[in-house]
Amino acid sequence: MLLALIEGDGEALTQTSAELLTFARDLDSDLHAVMVGADEAIPTDLAGYGVRKVLKVDIDGYSPEAHGSAVSQLIDRLRPAAVMAPGHERGNEVMAQAAARSQLPLAANCIAVISGETWNVTRVRAGGMLLEDARLDADVKLATLVPGTLEPLQAQDTVGDVEVNTFVPDLDGVARSRLVERTTRADGVVLGNARVVVSGGRGVGSAEGFAPLEELAELLHGAVGCSRVATNNGWRPHSDQVGQTGTKVNPDLYMACGISGATQHWVGCMGAKTILAINTDSEAPMVTRAAYAVIGDVHEVLNAVIAEVHRRRG
Repeated sequence: MLLALIEGDGEALTQTSAELLTFARDLDSDLHAVMVGADEAIPTDLAGYGVRKVLKVDIDGYSPEAHGSAVSQLIDRLRPAAVMAPGHERGNEVMAQAAARSQLPLAANCIAVISGETWNVTRVRAGGMLLEDARLDADVKLATLVPGTLEPLQAQDTVGDVEVNTFVPDLDGVARSRLVERTTRADGVVLGNARVVVSGGRGVGSAEGFAPLEELAELLHGAVGCSRVATNNGWRPHSDQVGQTGTKVNPDLYMACGISGATQHWVGCMGAKTILAINTDSEAPMVTRAAYAVIGDVHEVLNAVIAEVHRRRG
């Protein structure tokens, strides 16, 4: 049995959860999903991803300590062969808590697993600058999967209903963090899941200079990102920052506008399928690493691109 920690987005799976189930069912056909949260709606598309049963963990609100303790209790009760979660901030946080409480090793940020009595895993390390091959040897294997590792794909031979059971963990005496403030995201495409990211750096020049980036991102149904310089200068909020200390993205197209391409930023965007750099410096690291580059002023180039998009759309 393999337990997969998943999240829903309304009635459907999140992208990272769909990726995880696609990956996990090749490791173990006895695939069970775990959803933590009293108010979480069970996605209707679980059977299509090979899930046989769902364990709905009854906990109000998010707390890494409470969520981790609940997963640890499930491990003690069910003794699954493995437990996996998406390798985003929350997934890694909860799994680290569960690993510590169950005294089990955790292989975080995996991109490949060869299963067996011992798992051979490939992990992303140093913020994505190197890959590590390691062995995971434990009665219950714990691992997280790097988002964007593969395209989610429903199984062709899985039909029928999914059995849903409720699990109420014993959280008496568990010290836990509590949520003191919640900030609502602005409407639009979320940076981490965007298929197109238009990102700006020092070369954009100012907060007002991001206006054409926002216009182009909206035209392409994408999201706006930025480098650490733009965040440090107060031009964009930290939630827009792409990089090792920001959001790691893996869009189909990443447009780096006026970004030199320091290692910290490259770690955040290196998963993009195609990178287009716009810069006045032909020797900038981002220009030399990009699949395509335009040497010129960011605003002149973007205004020309925006005009051409409008022309083609009539």
